[in-house]
Amino acid sequence: MAIHFGTPQQQNLLEMTVEEALRYMEEGHFPKGSMGPKIEAAIMFLEKGGKNVVITSIDKLKDALEGKTGTRVTL
Repeated sequence: MAIHFGTPQQQNLLEMTVEEALRYMEEGHFPKGSMGPKIEAAIMFLEKGGKNVVITSIDKLKDALEGKTGTRVTL
């Protein structure tokens, strides 16, 4: 997951807080037809008591659980 996706300013995100995720959404980095629904679900899960969120693709799940890829969302 990245902000400024596809531009020279692209910044890959290995971890972000709910506060950062909300700000990035507001800035338009996670559109509704793309990463927006995943971010919204992660935020809702954490705000309702969830402990850990990792956003990744299924083929990279093992590496994501080991902290090698994906994006962690934290409170």
